[in-house]
Amino acid sequence: MGANVIYEGFIEPACCGKKTCAGKAEERQFILYYSGYVKVYIDGKEVVPERWRTAWNPNTYKFTAKVRKGVKNHLRIEWRPDGGEAYCGLRVSEPRSKKEREQLSIWSEMAKDMDYYFIAGKNFDEVISGYRTLTGKAALYPKWVLGFWQSRERYQTSGEIEGTLAEFRKRHIPIDNIVQDWNYWPEDQWGSHQFEASRYPNPQAMLDSVHAMHGRFMISVWPKFYCNTDNYKELDAKGWMYVQSPTDDIHDWVGPGYKNGFYDAYDAGARKMFWRQMDENLYSKYNKKGVAGVDAWWMDASEPNVRDCTPMWYRKALSGPTALGTSTEYFNAYSTVNADAIYNGQRSVYKGQMNEPRVFLLTRSGFAGEQRFSTATWSGDIGTRWEDMRAQMTAGLNYSMSGIPFWGMDQGGFCVENRYVAAQQIFNHAGVETEDLKEWRELQTRWNQFGTFIPLCRSCITTNCATV
Repeated sequence: MGANVIYEGFIEPACCGKKTCAGKAEERQFILYYSGYVKVYIDGKEVVPERWRTAWNPNTYKFTAKVRKGVKNHLRIEWRPDGGEAYCGLRVSEPRSKKEREQLSIWSEMAKDMDYYFIAGKNFDEVISGYRTLTGKAALYPKWVLGFWQSRERYQTSGEIEGTLAEFRKRHIPIDNIVQDWNYWPEDQWGSHQFEASRYPNPQAMLDSVHAMHGRFMISVWPKFYCNTDNYKELDAKGWMYVQSPTDDIHDWVGPGYKNGFYDAYDAGARKMFWRQMDENLYSKYNKKGVAGVDAWWMDASEPNVRDCTPMWYRKALSGPTALGTSTEYFNAYSTVNADAIYNGQRSVYKGQMNEPRVFLLTRSGFAGEQRFSTATWSGDIGTRWEDMRAQMTAGLNYSMSGIPFWGMDQGGFCVENRYVAAQQIFNHAGVETEDLKEWRELQTRWNQFGTFIPLCRSCITTNCATV
């Protein structure tokens, strides 16, 4: 932290030896890995303007730049680590012609067959209709999903949940849903699906209060279990836990760190048990005589993310083998089978009764067909800069054209720069409005304006920027 690192060197693309080749500029593709602040220059030209990402959630950035063949091109990287573990690396791809870059290339690391589907249509609606013929129709979401949601990195007490919703009502700001994110359980009981008693002394009263204020309540449930929980032991007894993580003695980042594993959502029996544990501890427990309790589900880490910042070969080792086969073959579909567990689980409680509430869940990772399980996706733990907001525009358009109708993001970003927090602290103590604070307010305003035009409108206020 506080370091300034400058790397200077040269890159020299190969030349065929002809006079017409030496010094000729060609476009090359680069990928930058980084946390902290970074800029990249080639021959004095800034090819990557300053970018930033928090250390615990490093980023990659792809860009193209022209370099001269057979000549030493000066490379300069300016890097300022910003706390925690530091990451900085730059790779360049082998040269490809414009025609090669624009060609479609499909490959599979491991598959029994490679099937291709061509969906024709007179217009885009017909193409999407064809996609859903293959993967399933989108379920009808509850109407309130189209309203405004409020979330943050997490609310830490029932008082924060009720107080925040009451403040919205007091200020006459329409709000439909409030989200209880992770860590509402006792510290060493991740996966218990139980509220920590000192912070949530009466969960039923909290839920009743939310609904009395005409709000909806969404809660986070991970496919992750600490090894000491009863739910882990029950799933593990049936062989329905991925055991590589506890076998390798991997501990997470909470408190002293706890051993944990993810359940195998590819097994139908595991899915039923997973839902039953949710039902007994959350859904039916707080949903009495048809009165709403938990309205919707926030399914986090559904990649599955057994461990952060892990090479793909090890991610697959931690996430299998699955009931269907190796994780190399089935890894990407985890979020969809996990959504199956919740959607069909909740519907089984009512068994088609007339008062059956519509299911809704939000998942951090997506895969083909998830729309039939009344599931939407958000774009994960994004940064909090202008370039991050701009990236959401492209991502959202592409996602919405993939045949899954609902998509959302952390409006305002999730990972917050320390300069914004410091700017607010200066204002709180001295009443001085710095340029960083002005920029933060402008960014949040524009981001939430953009958010009103996407399918899911959800404001995200994180722990880091709670006072911003």
